[in-house]
Amino acid sequence: MIRRRAVITGRVQGVGFRYSTAQRAADLGLTGYARNLFDGSVEVEVEGDEASVSEMLQWLASGPPTAAVKTVDVTDSTPRGESAFRVL
Repeated sequence: MIRRRAVITGRVQGVGFRYSTAQRAADLGLTGYARNLFDGSVEVEVEGDEASVSEMLQWLASGPPTAAVKTVDVTDSTPRGESAFRVL
């Protein structure tokens, strides 16, 4: 299991980004969370097998059709063994 933290900038709040991310995470069997940050970006942490996490990170680069992603900054994070993906 691996865990990655991504901060996504652009038009990513108010466009269903977090909920679309949660659906995509569920489809991939990933755990973690998505939350809005005060600066207008979205923070996502995903945990799971390397292939699924990589696929999710690729998806985050474009997000849902309503979003306009500018940047995705990815860093490693420590796995937590969570049981679900949450929208915060």
